[in-house]
Amino acid sequence: MFKQGVIHGRFQVLHNDHMKYLLAGKARCEHLVVGITNPDPVLTRQDAADSSRSARDANPLTYYERYCMVNAALAEGGLGPESFSVVPFPINFPELYKYYVPLDAVFFLTIYDAWGEKKLQMLQTMGLKTEILWRRRPEDKGLSATAIRQKIVAGEPWEHLVPAATARLIGEFALAARLRAAAGVTAGGRNG
Repeated sequence: MFKQGVIHGRFQVLHNDHMKYLLAGKARCEHLVVGITNPDPVLTRQDAADSSRSARDANPLTYYERYCMVNAALAEGGLGPESFSVVPFPINFPELYKYYVPLDAVFFLTIYDAWGEKKLQMLQTMGLKTEILWRRRPEDKGLSATAIRQKIVAGEPWEHLVPAATARLIGEFALAARLRAAAGVTAGGRNG
């Protein structure tokens, strides 16, 4: 078991497959540092390996909202506050990593596509220790936060796809109304 591990994601919204990923990382270290990527527009840079990840509509939640979701879901999943930390992680700015995460930790990641391969290359080029939790084909990825946000906008059932803490916070943050407004959809699911 490693002393410290770093894991990262956008978590736009935190869903059940994200939890599997986070808990798999935590099972391999004493203390898990969860880095939230694309924490704000200034620390978000487009990358040819997956340009859609940096689009504004792909990042509707604030850093704070995602911070709250990760904290609440991990606590709900049985992790004590001493066993993890949640920090911003500007994945596209490797020169800034040292300001956010412990560089002597092991960096956990999953790979599904060219973007996953690019992140692995970035971490290894910096001489950071990496461990691939799993590598799968894109069609085997599972849940998608984009698809869940689309269900929220359309008024379709989505709560079963996320931890209870996430569903609760989506309500508290009035995220459904914000997503619908951004999509130009009224509460009934129609374009306005």
